[in-house]
Amino acid sequence: MKPLAPSKQLAAKVSYAALKILKAKGGEAPGKDVVDEVGKTVELDDWAKSTYEKTGKIRWESILHFYSIDLIKAGFLVKKKGVWYLTPEGDAALALGEVELLATASQAYRSWREANPKKDKEDIKSDVIDEDSDRKSVTEQAQEATLQEMEELANEGLRNQINSLNPYEFQDLVGALLRAMGYHTPFIAPKGKDGGVDIIAYQDPLGVVAPRIKVQIKHRESSASVDEVRQLMGLLQRDGDVGIFVSSGGFTYDTKMTADRLIELWHEFYSKLEDEDKNRLRLKPIYFYEPIN
Repeated sequence: MKPLAPSKQLAAKVSYAALKILKAKGGEAPGKDVVDEVGKTVELDDWAKSTYEKTGKIRWESILHFYSIDLIKAGFLVKKKGVWYLTPEGDAALALGEVELLATASQAYRSWREANPKKDKEDIKSDVIDEDSDRKSVTEQAQEATLQEMEELANEGLRNQINSLNPYEFQDLVGALLRAMGYHTPFIAPKGKDGGVDIIAYQDPLGVVAPRIKVQIKHRESSASVDEVRQLMGLLQRDGDVGIFVSSGGFTYDTKMTADRLIELWHEFYSKLEDEDKNRLRLKPIYFYEPIN
């Protein structure tokens, strides 16, 4: 068997490690956390840690993002809104070992590329591919890897911004989102109030259309307890009331995953926010070419 080129050896090592880390984390984790964990657990030499002259990016990180597209095409990995998910196929593929796992994923990418030929695109070698690589057309794959990396960075920045809000700012953020979704929020708890309903939302301006929504908000690093959820259930005394418990610390051990749904909804309804509400978490659209799958 022909020895693997240095970039392929590194790709096999970090790709395998990323899937193992996902498995250890229960099958899902923010992409940035996976990359950080790979850097901490995998033995990397100076060459792997060096930066590309053209882009200034760290070699092993670029290689991991680039070859993650192979993992996706093989069905081993799914990426969504900055979160990486290990599929059952990816879990089973760990038994193949580093080299065979990458070879299987790369073959899946080649099969996908042959079935989806791209016309009128110049073949350009990416920095992350060795000169003796058997892959000639890498432009689109590099673009897709860059797009996914930017999405992960953007979502990580939004999570950090949400975590930096104080409890009252976070409460106002949730209220603004409800209004953008078409609800009316005549009641938002004043400062100092704790332990009860933080927001009451209606489907109509007068609040005569059921159900009425009662929202309790917890903004902190620790997870919400069962007792706190039961407390909200006890406040739902009026027939037809609906309760929403919003916890930035989540309901599980993985506190970093909990803002994802809020961020997704903020993206979706951002255009419907009032200008004042947009200032609570401003977004700036940046457009990238998105390859057609």
